[in-house]
Amino acid sequence: MTAPPNHHRRCRTVVIERMDYRAALDLQHRIVAARLDGRLDQDLLLLLTHPPVFTLGRRGGRENLLISSEDLRRRRIEVIQVERGGNITYHGPGQLVAYVIVDLRNASLTVEEFVSGLETAMVRTAAQWQIKAVGDARNRGVWVGKAKLGSIGLTVRRGVTFHGLALNVDLDLTPFAWINPCGLQGVGMTSMARERGEPIAVAAVQKALPAHFGAVFRMAMEPLAQSALETILGPDAESEVTA
Repeated sequence: MTAPPNHHRRCRTVVIERMDYRAALDLQHRIVAARLDGRLDQDLLLLLTHPPVFTLGRRGGRENLLISSEDLRRRRIEVIQVERGGNITYHGPGQLVAYVIVDLRNASLTVEEFVSGLETAMVRTAAQWQIKAVGDARNRGVWVGKAKLGSIGLTVRRGVTFHGLALNVDLDLTPFAWINPCGLQGVGMTSMARERGEPIAVAAVQKALPAHFGAVFRMAMEPLAQSALETILGPDAESEVTA
């Protein structure tokens, strides 16, 4: 049974319809800086979608890119190296991305516990659409059979997490065929829409995920407008976070 929310621990939820990956990365850096210096006194869940992009984690992944640079330029898809954990992955329209800025020390969580909790939040979200997904302690993320439905890649800086999860809602899965997802060969990808056999709105899943996230981590979830977040961050917020 899910424990009731601990109302002494709150998490703000910011919804952005779509944002360029580099802009979102810069925003995460600013949020983490604010969380570390106390300007932001609560954890934050940032929900958005990205234009098509491949990202490479700390374990690299360019060797798992199966499409030529010329084809990438023609399709106007960037390949961006980032500091999150994991290998190569794809983001694009129809995929819900949740960036999680959480102080693990305040939450009394280890990194492994937090990752497992993110898997559980995705599993419960999928179950809301009668999709049976499971986590995997060996290959992190959530799976429907042998097909991957959601991915996780985190960075932890001075106890505060950023980056997060990507849940395939209703997207063109073709670009996943151009990589070995997360560095795993022969892995198929799936989406909630494919599993249900019908369209699913990203906005509906975007609304559902925070409730499951809050239930898993016993946080009271509160919406926060993007404009209010910018006010908290301030005009002089650092765009980078030093280790």
